Amino acid sequence: MKDKCDRTRPLLETPFSELPLGSVRPEGWLRDQLEIMAEGLSGHLDEFWPDVGPNSGWLGGTGESWERGPYYLDGLLPLAYLLEDERLKAKVRPWIEWTLSSQQESGQFGPASNEDWWSRMIMLKVLTQHAEYTGDDRVISFMKSYFRYQLSTLPARPLESWAKARGGENVLSVYWLYERTGEPFLLELAKLLQEQTIDWSAHYRHFPFLYRQTAFDHRAHVVNVAMSFKEPALRYLLSKDEKHLVAAGQGIERVMMYHGQVNGMFSGDEWLAGTHPSQGTELCAVVEYMFTLEHLVRITGDGTYGDFLERVAYNALPAAVSPDWKGHQYDQQANQIMCTHAKRNWTENGNDANLFGIEPHFGCCTANMHQGWPKLAARLWMATADGGFAAVAYAPCRVTSTVGECKVTLLVDTQYPFREVVSIKMKTDCPAAFPLYLRIPAWCEEASLEVNGQPLVLQVERGYARIMREWNDEDVLVLRLPMKVICEPRPNGTVGVLRGPLVFAIPIKERWQKHRTYEPYHDWEVYPESPWNYGIRISEITAREGEVARQPFSAEQPPVRLSAQARRIPSWTMEMNSAGTPPAGPVASDEPLEPIELIPYGCARLRISEIPVLKA
Repeated sequence: MKDKCDRTRPLLETPFSELPLGSVRPEGWLRDQLEIMAEGLSGHLDEFWPDVGPNSGWLGGTGESWERGPYYLDGLLPLAYLLEDERLKAKVRPWIEWTLSSQQESGQFGPASNEDWWSRMIMLKVLTQHAEYTGDDRVISFMKSYFRYQLSTLPARPLESWAKARGGENVLSVYWLYERTGEPFLLELAKLLQEQTIDWSAHYRHFPFLYRQTAFDHRAHVVNVAMSFKEPALRYLLSKDEKHLVAAGQGIERVMMYHGQVNGMFSGDEWLAGTHPSQGTELCAVVEYMFTLEHLVRITGDGTYGDFLERVAYNALPAAVSPDWKGHQYDQQANQIMCTHAKRNWTENGNDANLFGIEPHFGCCTANMHQGWPKLAARLWMATADGGFAAVAYAPCRVTSTVGECKVTLLVDTQYPFREVVSIKMKTDCPAAFPLYLRIPAWCEEASLEVNGQPLVLQVERGYARIMREWNDEDVLVLRLPMKVICEPRPNGTVGVLRGPLVFAIPIKERWQKHRTYEPYHDWEVYPESPWNYGIRISEITAREGEVARQPFSAEQPPVRLSAQARRIPSWTMEMNSAGTPPAGPVASDEPLEPIELIPYGCARLRISEIPVLKA
């Protein structure tokens, strides 16, 4: 199939733009992560979970016909193509073919039993990825027809409910098509969609949800919030009004102020739930927030969003999934002392919401969690407006593109975030002059760079150091990002312990007990087998590195450990089957001083990560 997906007409030029999907390929521990996904739920879910099985409405069947099929494809498709896995590609193909063949003369598509705009927004994102990975030119004409249908139909049947909250996802696909066709009607449609979508910019200018929410409101639903931050930035591309660009950052700042968690996420079980570390966060929100942050880096060129992205991706994402990717949680807790079928202080979710299993609570996360790692892997690097490349997040990968007449490959060799060094080797078939934008995280005070062994002075602006030069084959850059242990203040005088982008937690010994048989993977409760109610001395924390295993996010073999001194705090007890409110610190304790180890948050399924501080 001929590739007709080259960009022809941009909107307002953004500092960064996505490289064509497939330009960035995962290597090292990140490729291992994708392979583990393929071996687990991501690669086999359709074989036993009816909602994405052969009777799905998105395959022409009579089964679930709303969001779960499109959600699953939104992660399965990039996973298949990034791994170049023919078995997974064969699973994806029938969904694409049925969807493309379902289009009616009007332009409408999808299951006839479901007219909702929202589920089609997800499938449009699937189709744009399919077009880029395969060059399938049918997608362009298909989307033109559907968007003409939307333009004519939306005035009488406007966005409502989930679609009204998430209209930015629709706009994203409209922009994608406009950049490839330049059709003026698409901008008319984008404006109409924005008019019918919640005005998130205005919402964040006057943010009303300062406390734990207990009633339904789309503006307080944690997944809607995770998607919402990019909506003002997408408005900015049409309006050119700086207030929209400002609103994106303003929204994140205010949500984190009143609902932020140490893992980089905000609470939401199901509604925004305050800063208490035993309130949960839904896994759907984690992967959607990652996708949002990837776009905010692209639109703003601000490295701060890359910092946020790494903190969520390298902590909150792995923590909510079992190391073998055969079970997941609906809700994770920053302070999580057991995962059992029991009543907790959730705002809406059920007693099974923090089990590890196939479908704890709602099945949306079962379908949607698969997009997290593949979409991150595909967007680790982006193109820049001045003809270069920008690092969005650091992980081992291979980036292949062209600069003028030269084919350029960046070989990114690193064990970051577990190590401090990122090595980048250039492969070019001719000398090429272009800039590299290296993200320098805000937590790093003494970053250094060598090119071919020679040190360069780094000047950092908006989180990026720009390196402009003529590059030759075999040039090597070595970026060092020294990682100091930092104790970040958290509510009630507790601290979060960080080293680089990784949050560290006191691990609790885990006993996994089958809760329900659900062939082939089952549902599991996790019980504590060691104490959890510790306070630590923050002046005596040291780091020790270990092997980076195939699955680095495992309590059995964490790649980094921190050693600390601690005492038990007997007054800190369990409340409603969760860790109670941490005692206000600094805390006095007469218990014996004990050496303890902290491990990365993403390694510990039972943990204390917002930790009381002992009195000196």
